[in-house]
Amino acid sequence: MDQELIIRRRVIQVADLELIRQLIVREGAQGRSHLSNRLCELWDWRQANGRYRQIACRDLLRRLEAKGLIQLPPPQRSARRPGYRHETRLPDRWDTLPVAGPLAEFLPRIEVRLVQDAAQARTYTGLIGAYHYLGYQQATGAQLKYLVCWADRPLACLSFGPAAWKLAARDHYIGWSAQARPQRLTWVVNNDRFLILPGVRIPHLASHVLVATLRRLRADWQRVYGHDLALAETFIEQDRFGGTCYAAANWVCLGQTRGRGRNDRTCARAVPLKTVWVYPLRPDFRVVLSQETSP
Repeated sequence: MDQELIIRRRVIQVADLELIRQLIVREGAQGRSHLSNRLCELWDWRQANGRYRQIACRDLLRRLEAKGLIQLPPPQRSARRPGYRHETRLPDRWDTLPVAGPLAEFLPRIEVRLVQDAAQARTYTGLIGAYHYLGYQQATGAQLKYLVCWADRPLACLSFGPAAWKLAARDHYIGWSAQARPQRLTWVVNNDRFLILPGVRIPHLASHVLVATLRRLRADWQRVYGHDLALAETFIEQDRFGGTCYAAANWVCLGQTRGRGRNDRTCARAVPLKTVWVYPLRPDFRVVLSQETSP
């Protein structure tokens, strides 16, 4: 390895590669998941909430293998086929009657709920899987999901997960240096799903939901993951949506993407053009995001 290698914001040195190769020889028969878990233990590689970064570690091992630097044991289970979509189903006794009227009539009983238990998770995945045009995808990395309910009836769903690795418009807006961005990226969160359910016709509900959720997002993130947030981002397919509710909720439109995926670093895929929107979660977001830690 002739040059420094950085994967998942971790510097991989020659000694690290040798450790991984020896681990594969000794314990590779126990499977890839076991290897990633053991490597997290050996590196003490943890999230801010103290949990091991197992998903990130598995991705790191796959990338090292793709570069020809290691050889992993065969998967013990077959990989998901390209285009795989998670199977979901709607909640039992799902109420499909229309809900319509002015927002003021519903406000006293509208509640934003953080998804925390299995029943809430099944409701969220079922609704997103059935009605969101992107469907449901299992989270990779930190993510919070919300259900917006009126008298226990879901009206909307939304979630926040990892930010895009590199995004010219956002990075320029922040004033990020190449050194600060990988160090502070976990302080940015991506609104990756937002759905107003079919049959819900309440003007201004979408912008109200965005405002109410962002008002509590930082506190929820700190409680679950143990660190703060400074900025939210989202991508809106311009051929489908105009971003009106985001504008009404005081998000800032930064322009248009270049037709690449949010984590596509090799220009390998073309995707629909999207507009980029951001929302500062604290007034000093630029100062916070531009801080660089010592190596």
